[in-house]
Amino acid sequence: MIGPARWVPLFLEALAAERGAAANTLAAYDRDLAHAQDWLDSRHSNFAQAAQADLEAYLIHCDAQGLSRATRARRLSALKQLYRFAFEEGLRPDNPALQISGPGRDKRLPKTLSTEEVDRLLDAAQSHGRNTAERARNACLMQVLYATGMRVTELVSLPLSSARGDPRMLLIRGKGGKERMVPLSPPARAAMALWLGVRETQEDSARAAGKPPSASLFPSRAKAGHLTRHAFYMLIKEFAVEAGVSPDKVTPHTLRHAFATHLLANGADLRAIQTLLGHADVATTEIYTHVLEERLRDLVLDHHPLARED
Repeated sequence: MIGPARWVPLFLEALAAERGAAANTLAAYDRDLAHAQDWLDSRHSNFAQAAQADLEAYLIHCDAQGLSRATRARRLSALKQLYRFAFEEGLRPDNPALQISGPGRDKRLPKTLSTEEVDRLLDAAQSHGRNTAERARNACLMQVLYATGMRVTELVSLPLSSARGDPRMLLIRGKGGKERMVPLSPPARAAMALWLGVRETQEDSARAAGKPPSASLFPSRAKAGHLTRHAFYMLIKEFAVEAGVSPDKVTPHTLRHAFATHLLANGADLRAIQTLLGHADVATTEIYTHVLEERLRDLVLDHHPLARED
């Protein structure tokens, strides 16, 4: 009989093997389930013994701690998936999480940026860096991000091979290992070509020093061998300061939102945007229609003469 202490490791292994879950996703599940197990430990219980009332009491505890609805919904989702796994694998004869309703999520529209703000960020990236190599890398990162709407993990983990030969399209490996092709804009291709010239010089220097060449487009000394998500997050905040754009509204994900919103505003088809973003469901992409509607409404209220109060 498999003890409850082994449930989470087995569940995470199954997620990785069957769904191709990313390392960040697995780490998030691990943290949420560890928090739930700690609470059950304090009540001398565990995942094998917990009843529906125990899980509901845990969620009440999370609410009392002041956790957001999104966090509570995520923790309940982790519990539901763990217990579904346990039931299907015969670890428990029942599923105590099956009938529990979630708190839902706060419905907030994604933050986005104007085209003028994006232009200022792109200019700032091109001039930001201690040397020519860093400036070329920064310009390439931002141009490619805005041109493709990639997720930040997809961007920083791009292999060097994906950029060889002045590509007009990039092959991206997204969530669950799914691949998609995205086009590169002329400015992104130009920034990529400039950065590739720098990378070739770096590779030549590494070979001359007897060091193995890096397979990453954006290499670093980090354990993964490429620029980390956190490092790029900090970089983009620096670009925002230099560009005179509020750092609070600038993250790698807001550039992804800007990519989608600007495409939609210029007449792009929603299904095409879904494909470019790598969304499994077009319902996820439809949020951008609401962003656009909100911006158009604000535009009318701010500038239409009949909307002004006398």
